[in-house]
Formats: sequence, structure tokens, C-alpha cells
Amino acid sequence: MKGKLYLVATPIGHLKDITLRALEILKTTPIILAEDTRTASVLLNTYQIKAQKLISYHSKNESQRLPEVLSYLNTGQDVALISEAGTPLISDPGFLLTQGAIEQEIEIISVPGASALTTLLPASGFPLSSFYFGGFLSIKSGKRKNQLAKLKNLETCLVFYESPYRILKTLQDMKEIFGSTKKVVIGRELTKKFEEFIRGTLEEVLAPKYFLVKGEFCIILKNY
Repeated sequence: MKGKLYLVATPIGHLKDITLRALEILKTTPIILAEDTRTASVLLNTYQIKAQKLISYHSKNESQRLPEVLSYLNTGQDVALISEAGTPLISDPGFLLTQGAIEQEIEIISVPGASALTTLLPASGFPLSSFYFGGFLSIKSGKRKNQLAKLKNLETCLVFYESPYRILKTLQDMKEIFGSTKKVVIGRELTKKFEEFIRGTLEEVLAPKYFLVKGEFCIILKNY
């Protein structure tokens, strides 16, 4: 019997935003792969979970760890993958592992839960019959503008993640590509103590000192 690979969503900020099913799986799965073991330890300690093995698994070591993890699965051991925050593989590591598991006929079980994407969308106030998720845009301005330009004629809500280091530059690029009157909703530090929702046109949100350039951001642009 081969083991099962669990993709377990964890809180994006507030530690209570985790499902009972996720906690049960983390308590009973012998091997937990964590994008950041320090963050994972905080969560596991909060719920008094002691993993038999807590293994660092992130974008820089994913290729090297893959044979080891597949070996565990192929010898009957269950493995749970968690990202630093939110749902695994949504702009986080795990693609090589899921691809390898599928190729080797290992069962994959997704355990849904928190995500910045699904946290901000309902609070946006925009129609959500459809939307486009672009994840993180390029860190290079020219490529980022090209990515945005390709979406200019896509008449729906466009959703992106962004870091505090590039949030203002990305908003400036959006203003240049889509125009100053397009409406946006920006979620900062979602579910955390200093959670903030910033609403307005691209012109308005770029006003000096409009919001703190700290924390992680999720952007929804109403492109119609």
C-alpha cells in the first residue's frame, strides 16, 4: 500500500482559521512538509501537535527533497504538505511533488481552507461570476507591464498577490496600463491584527500616504 499525499490549507494569519479536518490530518500524519518550519511550529504548538517528522520543503530545495518524499509515500507513509500560509500550490511550492505523485499513482487528497484569494474576493463588493487570478506578477517592471497589457481586454476582475517591496510600483504600472479611473480593492494583512481594506480608483489609492506599505497584499482590479 502506498501512502497518501495530503495538501493541507493552513491559516493566512488568524490561527483559528483552520478546519477540524486539517487539524485531524496534521495530528495523524507522520510526515509534515512545511515551506517554513518556524511558522509551522507556531501553528503545531498552538494545537499541541507533535509531528514525527517536520521537514523543510520550499522552492529552493523542492527538487532535492522530491526523491526522499516520494520514497516515503511509496513505502506506505502518509505525507502532509503545508505552505507558509494559506492553501498549498496557490503561488506556493508543491507542483513538482504533486506531479511526481500523479506519475507514480500516489493518491492526492486536498484539504481546503484559508486563502488570501478567497478571503478578499467576497469582501470586494465586485460581481464575482468570473475572475482571473494572476498570482505574483514579475519583479521586473518591463515584463510586469507586458503581463498586465495582455490582460487589458479581459473584462472581468483581475486578482494578484504582491509584496510590500513592489506594491506601489505594481499599482503605478496598473494605472499606466488600465487607466487611472479603474476601481481596485486591496487587502493588506488579511485576517491579521492590522487587516486593512483599501478601496478606490487607481488614482485614489496611489495618493501619498494612503496606506502603509507593510505586510502582504492582495489586489482586485475591476477591469470593466
